[in-house]
Amino acid sequence: MLFTVPNTLTWLRIFAIPLVVVLFYLPYPWSDPAAGTIFAIAAITDTLDGYYARKLGQTSRLGAFLDPVADKLIVAVALVLLVSRDPTLVVVLPAIVIIGREIAISALREWMAEIGKRTKVAVSPLGKIKTIVQMVGLSMMLIRWDVWILPTYQLGLILTAIAAVLTLVSAIDYLRAAWPDLRGHA
Repeated sequence: MLFTVPNTLTWLRIFAIPLVVVLFYLPYPWSDPAAGTIFAIAAITDTLDGYYARKLGQTSRLGAFLDPVADKLIVAVALVLLVSRDPTLVVVLPAIVIIGREIAISALREWMAEIGKRTKVAVSPLGKIKTIVQMVGLSMMLIRWDVWILPTYQLGLILTAIAAVLTLVSAIDYLRAAWPDLRGHA
């Protein structure tokens, strides 16, 4: 089923990516907050698609494939955009850690699925916390404008750095769970 409620939310997240990119590069004062707001809305759909898939009994193989792809795409695009505007070590290093981890753990999950042990590296509670911190941090960095007296970009940078640390910790947890299988003979 291509257009269930959860799959539609995931497709919307994917279609939001070019909109975030265009808004990010528009030369208007409102474009940064608009890009960050669209990213934040897309991030919320990540929670909603899983909720509705379970609640409505609309889980599918397509959804199980598309959801993590959409997550990784929108996060990677946001990180690349932010690095393009602020290529400092405090922005570049979390971007490298987050993108690198996503590639490595995706490959690990694919390999574990191939050997029939995918559940050993299923998404953990720490992974979910990491995703929330990461999405809030990236949203704030994209918005850039201070909200009232809150330094939005700086707080987003701190949250993104925390997400990078959580990313490493969760990657170590996944590797530890898979280690007996990784050590085995091919």
